[in-house]
Amino acid sequence: MSKGKNNSKEQFVTPDLGFTPKGLYIGGTWLESVKGERFESINPSNMEILGDVPLADEDDVNRAVMAAKDAFFDWRRMPIKERADYLVALADNLQENRDELGLMDCLDSGNTIAGMKGDVDWSADTLRYFAGLITEIKGESFSERPGHLNFTRREPYGVVAKINPFNHPLRFCAEKSASALAAGNTVVIKASEQAPLSSLRFAEICHEVLPHGVVNVLTGGIACGQAMVRHPDVRRVGVVGSVSTGKSIAKDAAEDLTHVTLELGGKNPIIIFPDVDPKEAASFAIKGMNMNRQGQSCSSTSRVFVHQNIQNEVIEELKILIEKLPIGLPWIESNEVGPIVSQRQYDKILDFITSAGQEGATLVSGGGCPNDELLSNGFFIQPTVFSNVKPEMRIAREEIFGPVMSVFNWNNYENLISEINGLEFGLTAMIVTNNMKQAMETSERVEAGYIWINSNGRYLGAPYGGWKASGIGQEECFDELLSYTRVKNVNLRW
Repeated sequence: MSKGKNNSKEQFVTPDLGFTPKGLYIGGTWLESVKGERFESINPSNMEILGDVPLADEDDVNRAVMAAKDAFFDWRRMPIKERADYLVALADNLQENRDELGLMDCLDSGNTIAGMKGDVDWSADTLRYFAGLITEIKGESFSERPGHLNFTRREPYGVVAKINPFNHPLRFCAEKSASALAAGNTVVIKASEQAPLSSLRFAEICHEVLPHGVVNVLTGGIACGQAMVRHPDVRRVGVVGSVSTGKSIAKDAAEDLTHVTLELGGKNPIIIFPDVDPKEAASFAIKGMNMNRQGQSCSSTSRVFVHQNIQNEVIEELKILIEKLPIGLPWIESNEVGPIVSQRQYDKILDFITSAGQEGATLVSGGGCPNDELLSNGFFIQPTVFSNVKPEMRIAREEIFGPVMSVFNWNNYENLISEINGLEFGLTAMIVTNNMKQAMETSERVEAGYIWINSNGRYLGAPYGGWKASGIGQEECFDELLSYTRVKNVNLRW
């Protein structure tokens, strides 16, 4: 079984962040919550307290929205070149603090440090990307008859609410705010409850770089998020979260017809055809699971559909590869799998693993906690593979959001497509085959918003978004930038 191979008592000491949260960041000032309540942020590797932060509620949301509203007038009227320069300066400052920010997210979320440093790079690249697109926020014009001109303007919404999850804390602060800021909006961010620290460090960097009030950061729970969505001065909302969270937010936003973008959960398939090398196919499957985040990723390809002609070989390769992954303290560079983010998520994943065995799935590898005393106080779960998974099983139907892969046997193409599309999810899919006609046909028939063919990874500027219950809207692209503007038509006669 895979276990923590790169851990020692000396390394187990949690690195010192040297960071003390100052409070909620509202209008360029750090404030305590109105009620004065706070909550602790825990290191999931060893249960150590990393710090405590204010618990914001509706009163704090009101303060933050008012601050963002006050800052909006000057920010939207700023020359676009100047606004772009601010975003580039923010990107530069993030990269200057890359090591600190990466370590902070690693300790707070449990994700491996290499991945979290990569998140800082992606954040900076995204800010620069949208800064470069600012001049493309253009309208259209036409003339119906002499003496008349009809033209459109794209104008920002005003105050935008951003509600973020725990798996990319810093990255989602920057990435999910970049297009909104570029379009001239101001932003109120709700940090994840499970990993709030880097969001407050992001606020400190914004304080040094941006005009005050343009970005505001709150730490809180469900009440904080609901108040943001329901606030009458918030006209645009962007959310990354589970399907249930997204549906709840959509209902709240519907009361005021607030425009929402929802990037939600997935139960994503990887489809392996019989014409490929089993080793290569297994490698794609492992990479697609995002084990550096313990499978805690909406895009993880957790449903592995393998043609029966090569199923045994692929399963054997999955077992070999997954048991090579070193589990352990995520701040050690050589470890590739860290702890689950929280006790609640840890218990949920173990319950899925138990139910899979009870329902008749065959455990190939993993299925429990690593055999390492140094990891016994943390939320560590072995990367797990089940075979002989049937469509009616829980692990086949529900998003686990953990390091659990389900292998399905297929031999009938039409049944395969029906089974893949039979769930409410439609975020990503991966296709592994050497037959490009087969690949393209399958990419047309799979109901998902983002599809890989013999590849994985993401490209800046390529639209990312879900179909069906996996989301509304496209992000990381030019369409996202335009989605943070409203079209105004002007009909002129001279």
